[in-house]
Amino acid sequence: MQIEIKLDNTCVEPRIIIMAQSMTEDVKRIVDLLSDDTPQILTGFRNDQFEILEPDRVSRLYANQGKVFAVTENGEYALRQRLYELEEWLEKDGFIRISNSEIINLKKAKNFDLSLAGSICVRLSDGTISYVSRRYVNKIKQVLGI
Repeated sequence: MQIEIKLDNTCVEPRIIIMAQSMTEDVKRIVDLLSDDTPQILTGFRNDQFEILEPDRVSRLYANQGKVFAVTENGEYALRQRLYELEEWLEKDGFIRISNSEIINLKKAKNFDLSLAGSICVRLSDGTISYVSRRYVNKIKQVLGI
């Protein structure tokens, strides 16, 4: 994919032109990201209180017994969104799915242990250890450039 930016002092409002041979999934995703004007607000519940969560402070999101939780440096919060919705929302913020029940913030990943056969062990900055399921190993390797 080629990206070209032209700066013009006479331009009043930014204009985006996408040139492609056909409408691919990548083009659709770019259009969706660019046309989404609604701010993405992540809200969580803890101790009967509702809080707005900063995505940069979230280290991981996981599903357990039909509920979705966000883990931050301040603790765990119950969320109302489904995991697949959060995956779509937070993909541009550096979040990636590592299993059917977990999404991690790559900015909070401390290291990746590739010594396990068929899996990857991820250590997050808060000390949490998670494992990439076999289904997502290739995707993680691609994102990490391995």
